[in-house]
Amino acid sequence: MPRIAGIDIPKEKRIDVALTYIYGIGKTLSGSILTQANVPPEKRAKELTDEEIARISAVIQESCKVEGDLRRETGMNIKRLMDINCYRGIRHKKGLPVRGQRTHTNARTRKGPRAALIINKPVAKAAPAAPKKEAPK
Repeated sequence: MPRIAGIDIPKEKRIDVALTYIYGIGKTLSGSILTQANVPPEKRAKELTDEEIARISAVIQESCKVEGDLRRETGMNIKRLMDINCYRGIRHKKGLPVRGQRTHTNARTRKGPRAALIINKPVAKAAPAAPKKEAPK
């Protein structure tokens, strides 16, 4: 299993698809990386030589921000929004949709599963039972 940018990419998939398993690389960027590295996109990941893997890794390191660096930068951007208390930052803090979606219905991805409504109905009190009369003997 080839290891590129700290990620084990799937060996049975075509290399253009396998590269998309790396955070920050999509279909288009994958194609341009393979063009720069001079690797045919039809090749399976298990068929790559060590030289081709090295060329792909070099192109990714010099031209792309991927995995840990990209996740850290994204997290810092969100943290900055929350620190300055802008509208988007407040929505991030509250765990609500950030980009204007409705929340009256839907938004279950951000809000989580529905909270069960617990309704406490007052229990009707039964009338006290009358004392039983014993039958005469």
